[in-house]
Parts: sequence; C-alpha cells; structure tokens
Amino acid sequence: MISRGFTSNELGQLNNFAVEPKVYVDETSRVGFTEYAEKLNGRLAMIGFVSMIAVELLSGRSFIGWLTSL
Repeated sequence: MISRGFTSNELGQLNNFAVEPKVYVDETSRVGFTEYAEKLNGRLAMIGFVSMIAVELLSGRSFIGWLTSL
C-alpha cells in the first residue's frame, strides 16, 4: 500500500522516506540535424537579429556602419 509521499514496509508500517521516482534514459540523439539543434539555432538567430536591431536603434547608425567605426 502506497500512501501519498510515503511508502510502507512488509508489516504495513509507513516510513518517512520519499517515494523514489521512476528512472528512465532519454535515448534521443542530440547530435546532427535534430529537432533540438534546430530549435536552439533558431532561438540564437532570433536573439542575434533583435540585438542587431537594438544596436541600430540605440546608436542611430546602420549595423555595418557601426562595425566599421570600431
């Protein structure tokens, strides 16, 4: 008998140890053209694009002009 957050021994006594979660192994590959890699690349591209627009708005110059002045 398992009670919420407690386990019981063979005598039916509750103990104070937490119930162990079920362990599983994630077998999906994270190398190559996977969904994970595509989402990560897309998110990084969006951050870069928004940062480029912010640099242009804050400096009042185009991004290429700002790069050549450094």
